[in-house]
Amino acid sequence: METGIKDFARPVEASAVTELLPARPRVLALGEPTHGEDSLLDLRNALFRELVEEQGYRTIALESDCLRALTVDAYVTSGEGSLDDVMEHGFSHGWGGSRANRELVRWMRDFNANRPADDHVRFAGMDGPLEITGAESPRQALTALHEHLAAHVDAELLPCTADRLDDLLGADAPWTGQAAMMDPSQSIGRTPQARELRLLADDMVSLLETQAPHLAAVSSPDDRDRAHLYGRTAVGLLRYHSWMADTSPSRMAHLLATRDEMMAGNLLALAARGPVLVHAHNSHLQRDKSAMRMWGHPKVEWWSAGALVSTRLGDQYAHLATALGTMRHHGVDAPPPDTVEGILHTSPEPHYMIDAARLDAAARHLSAVPRVSPYFGYAPLDPSHLPRVDGVVYVRDVPHD
Repeated sequence: METGIKDFARPVEASAVTELLPARPRVLALGEPTHGEDSLLDLRNALFRELVEEQGYRTIALESDCLRALTVDAYVTSGEGSLDDVMEHGFSHGWGGSRANRELVRWMRDFNANRPADDHVRFAGMDGPLEITGAESPRQALTALHEHLAAHVDAELLPCTADRLDDLLGADAPWTGQAAMMDPSQSIGRTPQARELRLLADDMVSLLETQAPHLAAVSSPDDRDRAHLYGRTAVGLLRYHSWMADTSPSRMAHLLATRDEMMAGNLLALAARGPVLVHAHNSHLQRDKSAMRMWGHPKVEWWSAGALVSTRLGDQYAHLATALGTMRHHGVDAPPPDTVEGILHTSPEPHYMIDAARLDAAARHLSAVPRVSPYFGYAPLDPSHLPRVDGVVYVRDVPHD
């Protein structure tokens, strides 16, 4: 079996992706099994650079706040702001402190510097304005959407005034209070004001659609894309806050599903603009149902953004799942030989790519079992998922950064 893995291993390069996927997919998703490891992001950067330069991808989307990402996109396309400010304010989840993310943003700016706007590589966030501990106020998305509509359509068509919107939103603190994640009674997501805001958001998104011919004549494609982004985000955030106030046993499943639905909406909108490279956790990109346990809850299952996008795009969606061997600084030692990672670990290469179908055949031959992680922040690759993965990137050892 060692010989078989060596025979089919390929360098983690754009040419290997072309060999694996003869037709360029609309969305090429590279998943990671753990967050916060710059060595994995360095490999991502190198592969994404090649795919941009050699295969014409012109959007890179990361698992980060879609609204904050507008700051990064402005920097990489026009040089607006400073790199330090962009890294501090343009990312969520603390990703702005990553050395590898900083290098990616710097490279994107350098790549675009002497190119025409229609050949720029764009930056986007696929996630909503969410953290594991809570969610942002819908203020930014709702007010920006209202401003766009107020600037371009007759005032009598607007469902409310800016002042009414501001009154209903109130202070931001009740929206962002982290206690609501653990205690639904602390959420304001189902107050009369929140319910009215959901109706207004729906009406404003409808107005974007019903006024599409007029808006196309009086605003730029980027402005319209941004307005739709604000609309999706406003609707998604208000839905998320509503589920935060829920007390049923399905509360957590709805929250996780709503987050991935927001991710899927963002990816589909980006894909409508052109081919997209996306990087996020495997659990957000896989075609199989995702599952997790958290905060004493029983196992929760939901369909990931990848599953939703794949259902819409079919073979225009591709998922390369990253697996790893050791991460000793987190207590992850060499994988057992009867796991997917154990099979991959038989090759001495520091990292490589392999066709998931061939790996699946090897895993079935050895009756591979799921690897058990001693570290909560690392999710091994489930052998049952291999038939619905396009390729696997294997990193033998993840050093302590």
